[in-house]
Amino acid sequence: MLVPTMRILQPRQYGAINWVGLRTLLEREIFRFLKVGGQTVLAPLVSGVMYMTIFSVALGARGVGNGTLSYADFLAPGLMMLGLINNAFANTSSSLIIAKIQGNATDFLMPPLSASELTIGFLGGAVARGLLVAVVSAISMIPFAHVLPHNFAIVLYFALMAAIIFGAIGLIGGIWADKFDQLATVTNFIVLPLTMLSGTFFSLERLPEGIRAWAHVNPVFMLIDGFRFGYTGHADGNVAIGAGVALVLATGLCVASWALLRSGWRLKA
Repeated sequence: MLVPTMRILQPRQYGAINWVGLRTLLEREIFRFLKVGGQTVLAPLVSGVMYMTIFSVALGARGVGNGTLSYADFLAPGLMMLGLINNAFANTSSSLIIAKIQGNATDFLMPPLSASELTIGFLGGAVARGLLVAVVSAISMIPFAHVLPHNFAIVLYFALMAAIIFGAIGLIGGIWADKFDQLATVTNFIVLPLTMLSGTFFSLERLPEGIRAWAHVNPVFMLIDGFRFGYTGHADGNVAIGAGVALVLATGLCVASWALLRSGWRLKA
């Protein structure tokens, strides 16, 4: 008679990086917004086309940059970046706040994932959603403007920096907030003012001198201005300074996100 042998299960061993867990979290964040693509991808596309249509009709004859750049060509990169920023922020913030409302926010802290892996997973989803919206928006604006990049490397750099920065802001906001009303505070008093006064719809040359000086230090202006320069070769500010500020902000916000996830602040029951 054969006696069955018992197999002793050993705990799974992970290396310096838990690649399986990181990939799983990243896939979760990406598939989560793809399942509702009508809201996360198509809705920003429609909004961008509506903005482009309305403003092109109203101001299409005006030139920008001493008349060397059509308004449609000026507006298109700004709308792409606006969609990217809003969606990168929404992806991380909604992921955290929905988990809190459902009472399973602590589930993020239970798997064998380090704070660094959690940060990369959440921000990876934000970057994927932001870039997807930007690409779809660019395709939708082909009938209105020239959307072939002047310098693809600059376009990609500022797009990645913007997605990381606002993905991290959304992550921090989602950790801090316990309900959508609190999260709306971040949206209405931080994200909205920065984006609306960033030169998305107008050149800063049209602003009064005092307001123009303040607008030039707006980090969102630097992101949009650099992104627009990558498309059109036209910039209202110093692109090199903007690139440096973007890198510093992205690094600082990533470190802050990592520290909050590592501490479990407002996530632990």
